Amino acid sequence: MNPAPSSYLAMYQVYLLRSQKDGSFYVGYTNNVDQRLKEHNNGTVGYTKKFIPWKLIYYESFLSLDDAKKREKSLKSFGKAYSGLKIRIKDSLNKISLFKGKR
Repeated sequence: MNPAPSSYLAMYQVYLLRSQKDGSFYVGYTNNVDQRLKEHNNGTVGYTKKFIPWKLIYYESFLSLDDAKKREKSLKSFGKAYSGLKIRIKDSLNKISLFKGKR
């Protein structure tokens, strides 16, 4: 039996977007990844509006907001965590043909 919606725990997602305009990546966190993607694509997020449209290519979920923030920070440092993630999802990245010329 599925639990009633009110019994679900709050979750936070760390997500990776890819611009269909220029192939750039964006990392963020939210408690509603669908709504946040819409905000990015509607131009209401200052940093990302010049690279619209965006495609969600990966996300991770956390029960703890602090854990989500730490993971986002580690990915935004573009060090080992970011490189490791790109290696882990490289087949998915190669499969997504978002634009010509870049991967």
